[in-house]
Amino acid sequence: MRSRPFGRSGRSVGEIGFGAWAIGAAWGQVDDDEAVAALHAALDAGVDFIDTADVYGDGHSERLIARVLKERGGERPFVATKVGRRLPQQTVAGYSEENLNAFVDRSLRNLATDSLDLVQLHCPPTDLYYHPEAFERMERLVEQGKIRRYGVSVERVEEALKAIEFPGVVSVQIIFNMFRLRPAERFFQQAQERNVAIIARVPLASGLLTGKFARDTRFENTDHRQFNRHGEAFDVGETFSGVPYEVGLGAVERIRPLVSGDATMAQLALRWILMFDAVTVVIPGARNPRQALANIAAADLPPLSGDVMDAIAQIYEEDIKPYVHARW
Repeated sequence: MRSRPFGRSGRSVGEIGFGAWAIGAAWGQVDDDEAVAALHAALDAGVDFIDTADVYGDGHSERLIARVLKERGGERPFVATKVGRRLPQQTVAGYSEENLNAFVDRSLRNLATDSLDLVQLHCPPTDLYYHPEAFERMERLVEQGKIRRYGVSVERVEEALKAIEFPGVVSVQIIFNMFRLRPAERFFQQAQERNVAIIARVPLASGLLTGKFARDTRFENTDHRQFNRHGEAFDVGETFSGVPYEVGLGAVERIRPLVSGDATMAQLALRWILMFDAVTVVIPGARNPRQALANIAAADLPPLSGDVMDAIAQIYEEDIKPYVHARW
């Protein structure tokens, strides 16, 4: 596993991490034994970065991670979590010192640790980025030793650009994949100039970029790909990257011929992200060991050719851009 510097944190992490949303909730029924096995397999294979959040299964994801790390012992991987989505309403006032302390204390208990490696504000309202006092509260949590560093998870490029104006923000987590090219166009260079780590999330566009879905694919009622198709529960951009399902299926068929050798389409999609030096770590999810190991294997693929990169950019321009580019 190749490592990349995690911004100015002084740490490096493997370029493919483990996204732990799917083992928490909102992706259909979770099998805890399979989830635990997936985490063990990923860590055995060299993964040293895990991303979770306090709302993934109401803390279930965090607790599963703590269970695995206790079983393994030894040096802990870099574990990032997120806070803020437990609020009943997303308001600036909700990010009070009292609430942030309560969220962090809960994650400390869930993850069974004395200090959190990285706490990210979890897609807070855009107006929060115009309130420096919220970031001053995060600084105080660092001073207290509850967290080692902090960052943000964002929905929109403009939020990412505003976030990195705050010197304490060490990382930005943002949706970046073949169906979301705007971050590379408008954000990556600025992040590199400020030495801010970039965590690429939703790398497979909620599974669309695995090439395994069809028009008649059915998802469980507890799966956000069913209940959030139109943004009913949270930002619609979190589901299929905001691309209409049928449109995404059409684009996938144009991408399919670009897959070569023994690689899968999912591995091509992950390798495409790794072509961007500004990306620190990509965090695909996995609900079983097979998925975890397949994700990691994407790092072993050779660099993609210029022709493949150009073809993907063209598919984005012609099929996807009208639906997502201006919005996120």
